[in-house]
Amino acid sequence: MHLQAYLSSSALLLGAVAAYKNFVPYGATPRIVQEPSLYDSDIKFQAINGHRHDARQSRPNPRFLNANTTRFAVNGTGIPDVTFDAGESYAGLLPISQNPADPNGLFFWFFPSTNPTPEKEIVIWLNGGPGCSSLMGLMQENGPIFWQKGTFRPVSNPWSWTNLTNVVWIEQPVGTGYSTGIPSVTNEKDVASQFLGFWRNFINTFSMQGYKVYITGESYAGMYCPYIADAMLNANDKTYYNMSGLMIYDPSIAREGLQQDITVMGLVKAWPGVFPFNDTFSNELRGRDIHCGFTEYMNKGLSYPPAGPLPVKLPGEGDEQCESMFNTVFSAASDINACFNIYQVSATCPILWDIIGFPTSFPYVPAGTTFYFDRADVKRALHAPANSRWRPCSERRVFVNGTDNSEPSALTVLPGVIDRTQNVIIGHGALDMILIANGTLLAIQNMTWGGKLGFQNRPANPFFVPYHREVGVESYSASGVLGVTHKERGLTYVGIEMAGHMVPQFQPAAAFRHLEVLLGRVPDLSSTAPFTTPGQREVRQPEQGDLGGPPKGAVGSAPACGAGGNDTRGGGGGGGDRGGGGEGQGSGNSSAAATVAVSLFSVLFGCLALFL
Repeated sequence: MHLQAYLSSSALLLGAVAAYKNFVPYGATPRIVQEPSLYDSDIKFQAINGHRHDARQSRPNPRFLNANTTRFAVNGTGIPDVTFDAGESYAGLLPISQNPADPNGLFFWFFPSTNPTPEKEIVIWLNGGPGCSSLMGLMQENGPIFWQKGTFRPVSNPWSWTNLTNVVWIEQPVGTGYSTGIPSVTNEKDVASQFLGFWRNFINTFSMQGYKVYITGESYAGMYCPYIADAMLNANDKTYYNMSGLMIYDPSIAREGLQQDITVMGLVKAWPGVFPFNDTFSNELRGRDIHCGFTEYMNKGLSYPPAGPLPVKLPGEGDEQCESMFNTVFSAASDINACFNIYQVSATCPILWDIIGFPTSFPYVPAGTTFYFDRADVKRALHAPANSRWRPCSERRVFVNGTDNSEPSALTVLPGVIDRTQNVIIGHGALDMILIANGTLLAIQNMTWGGKLGFQNRPANPFFVPYHREVGVESYSASGVLGVTHKERGLTYVGIEMAGHMVPQFQPAAAFRHLEVLLGRVPDLSSTAPFTTPGQREVRQPEQGDLGGPPKGAVGSAPACGAGGNDTRGGGGGGGDRGGGGEGQGSGNSSAAATVAVSLFSVLFGCLALFL
């Protein structure tokens, strides 16, 4: 029994390693990424051994405190449960029109930069939904107060975007979070119009006329952000709307089927250890995929350069088994992994306590607790309406009748934003299922900007996150080559390994690097220059040529520790009405099991040999 448990644990661990090392976007040439060979570990040791970021502290002379902003000032030492000084910040409501008595207002929390030489610029962060609070992003992704799921208390975030520039988190549209009023928008142009009204008031309140504006967000902000950016550019008013760049993570930029049903089978194939379906069910999925024409559609859509525009009608439209492909996979994955998280597919049980109340695929608040932002003391500290009922995602519809009547941004405003700013970044986490990376790539390949359709070359350049000094276990973040990136005609795409839907939450240092590029601090995402913030500039980095790249003529991934890298036979899992393989444990016999055991020993000792 001990041997069996040992083998099972080894198989799970090595399967996860193999999945991580062998993952490539659908249709891409697999890469063998060679980390710096001679001094890689030495650099990492120097970076993490005994060094700490300076804690965030209040400025002796607040930069934005004036007669107009005093009522919004937040006491940095008086935020409930935050045991450190969060520094200068401002929170509250501003109307969406020039009428100060307008009952429709958006809630914001603004943190000035701790950068000693700040630029005249500001970053806007928006969460998606529609109707989900941007305060989730502030507390668990890229804000100065970092309270991750399952952690005891918040910590000062060394990867806070405020270390680079001024950042404001805004709850919008009306009906989201603490924001007040009656939802009245029917499309994204309405959303943008209300936002621009609010933004003019914000700029006047904080005397930021002429500041460069960078709009960022994730998920359904793939609709919000491009439409707001387009409206700012159309306003032709750099005093208030000096739109200078856009960055969106795991964005909703295409039709739902493109980013879910059509592409979900590619995700299943990429992560066999996360989706360990038995042979019977796997064959059923493959048959359905062929019937619906999804693979054929993807092969055509993910060609570089594109062969031509994709058909307007998506494959499988009107066919129930095609339109339910995504839900079928989600249901089966949830059978195997009771705590399956559609936002980060490698997560397992237990479900962690989350002060935001959204720890997994669904909201969850244990009995006897409440949402952090729904507490009376928190509302008082942030100047939020005392009678508001805060929820991570709105309980009421933020669009009239619950319908956004806008076309996807990739088909409308996004190309124009790219052309006019020449500064747009689209990032996607490899472990996201709610919106799948290959769906985003399909949308890009079907989008015309800069006079051409799609990328002319396949994304294949290494995305490098600099080695860095760490604060502590609570805020560890990965470094090295963490994905692929590509830039053409003002648009940068970056795929981020080991990240789910909320990229800054799962890979905060990677997101910090993305922002450095968006702001023009670093030339591109393959640069091996160190982070630009104090305390990080001195950390030694590898040479550019040491990052490796796709080997010439490569046709398959390098095996992980000697195991067959392309062997995705799987076997176990499923069970129940999924059938096959004897009590849901996969097909096979004792001879096959013995072969697997021998293979596991070979793989295990092959991996150990790498460290001896």
